[in-house]
Amino acid sequence: MEMSGEQTIPASKADVWAALNDPQVLSACIPGCESLEKTSDTSFSAVVTAKVGPVKAKFKGEVNLENIDAPNGYTLVGEGKGGVAGFAKGSADVTLAEDGDGTRLSYAVKAKVGGKLAQLGSRLIDSTAQKLAGEFFANFSRHLGGEPQVTETTEDENLAEVPLDEGLIEEAKEIAEEDAEIRAVEVLHDVEHSVEEAVKDAEEKVEIAAARGVWGGPMGWGLIALAAGIGLYLLLGNAG
Repeated sequence: MEMSGEQTIPASKADVWAALNDPQVLSACIPGCESLEKTSDTSFSAVVTAKVGPVKAKFKGEVNLENIDAPNGYTLVGEGKGGVAGFAKGSADVTLAEDGDGTRLSYAVKAKVGGKLAQLGSRLIDSTAQKLAGEFFANFSRHLGGEPQVTETTEDENLAEVPLDEGLIEEAKEIAEEDAEIRAVEVLHDVEHSVEEAVKDAEEKVEIAAARGVWGGPMGWGLIALAAGIGLYLLLGNAG
């Protein structure tokens, strides 16, 4: 997939550049972004939920900044994994230029989607990418104090409405069902881990109390917590 375009941002180039490097700003502007953390001066880790047609997938990935030419632009290189849905990886060249009282932001994206999402068709994926890019720049422009002013894009506006045939719908259902099963297992593992931690904590409290020779108060509460933790653990085991 390739996509390019321009957006006029109603702010100075310095302000636009600062915003493009601010994880809080980016997190607030990226559609479906659940978290975005700066792991170094040139890298970020992110969790983003994106909907491609009827399929919603959560992607966890890393983004690195390359070819940095402050405050004129950089290249974003990243990859995200969406579990059973597949993966997405690619790069985006971003350049800034003064445009009157504002800044013209130009971008050129090259990306690849693999796994089951790729089976949904390139037209649907391209349409989704265009929609998400439009939402990001609209949010970004508003964050810097103005309404978005699109000046050019290479994508067909009609891509936003891609018909879904029966085969596509069935494929989407299969992806959603498999993803739901995996998430259920992950949740169960998280619960079991929490129970194990609670039991371990209770055991430590009992040992401390016993060492002090205290058979009431903290000792009693420790035994109660231990019994409750073991009971919950056995209950979950029987339910599984």
